[in-house]
Amino acid sequence: MGKTIVEKIISAHSGGHAKAGEIVWMEIDVRSARDFAGANVVKNYEREYDGAPVEDPEKTFFTFDLVAPAKTIKYAVNQQICRNFARKHGIRVYDVDMGIGSHVLMEEGLARPGATVVGTDSHMNIVSAVGAFGQGMGDVDVAFIFKTGKTWFEVPSTIKVRIKGRPSEVSSPKDLTLKIIKELGTTTALGKAIEFSGEAVEELPLHGRITLLSMVTEMSGIAGFIPFTGAVREEIREWAGDFEEVVADPEAEYSGEVEIDVSGLKPMLSAPSHPKNVHPVEEYAGEKIDTAFIGSCTNGRYEDIRAAWEILKGRRVAPGVRLIIVPATKRVYGRLLKEGILQDLFETGAVILNASCGGCAEGHAGLTGEGEIQISTGNRNFAGKQGKGLTYLASPQTVAASALTGKITSPEEFLD
Repeated sequence: MGKTIVEKIISAHSGGHAKAGEIVWMEIDVRSARDFAGANVVKNYEREYDGAPVEDPEKTFFTFDLVAPAKTIKYAVNQQICRNFARKHGIRVYDVDMGIGSHVLMEEGLARPGATVVGTDSHMNIVSAVGAFGQGMGDVDVAFIFKTGKTWFEVPSTIKVRIKGRPSEVSSPKDLTLKIIKELGTTTALGKAIEFSGEAVEELPLHGRITLLSMVTEMSGIAGFIPFTGAVREEIREWAGDFEEVVADPEAEYSGEVEIDVSGLKPMLSAPSHPKNVHPVEEYAGEKIDTAFIGSCTNGRYEDIRAAWEILKGRRVAPGVRLIIVPATKRVYGRLLKEGILQDLFETGAVILNASCGGCAEGHAGLTGEGEIQISTGNRNFAGKQGKGLTYLASPQTVAASALTGKITSPEEFLD
């Protein structure tokens, strides 16, 4: 019988055979912990395994991205606990200067096609953008994986999601992503992998795939995969070197199929307070905003920030509006800096933070106060996620346009 992509990846890491519904012991290629829960991973490890060596230091990493650099004594202590453990065991630390851990793992070629990746990040399935299978896990599970190099896992079933039609020229990968979330909701893909197909997704460049596949978590899915194109293969090869692509067998079995028509899709947003509460931007046009955020693992790539810059350059952020921009990684930040884009954004009135998760969740710089309205490129707008205010989710282009006018605005007003 044929296998889906996720069945093939897990089979290659569990003795050669893994079908949906089976529970297997799966070998993990990349084992990581971030500054959130990383110290607990260390404490669990030392309590349970009494200082025994980790299974493979070359495959084990810490990434600091949540509170980077540390802004509280608690986080400073927790990060240092991880650094001390890393020194003791010969583990690589991607410290507070490197950016979002899942992105760093992709950029460094560690999360690569066909690999298995775990971490203490609920959006670790983002690495499926490069054809890896990633999962966020709790600190006890990750400590066990540090020690053994494997974990048990129930092989998920897979659904096919076919995207029909082409979005409008003013649509972005984030608009496409929000449309898909609107249609799938949180039950269709619950606990399942997704294989996307159709021109609108298959033509997405790597940064657009990162946007879509980072939000499979918000669809309640396990992971999402999109067939590679020639251009995307080259982008991935720049990070991972030569690789072998994992593709589904023609006779693979699926638990369901969904078709979503995106013909003529225009800018979309997710209104408070759930990602699936999606509407056209025009329905909320004119809603006053207090703050705007461009960044996160969903929209912090160079291309995302450049798209916002195309609208912002030569203009000024509206009086009373705070625009916060956070590149995803040091590599992204460096390119923006080298090309002068950060200078232009500075002059437009933006506050630019160091590479990190930025204002994506409580504990970061750039949260909202009670009664404030924010428009954000983040992936979640649950109550309290980005502060006491209300958050709308949108594309970098929509956030940029809104920052200029001080109210929710379609980027169509600024695009030629």
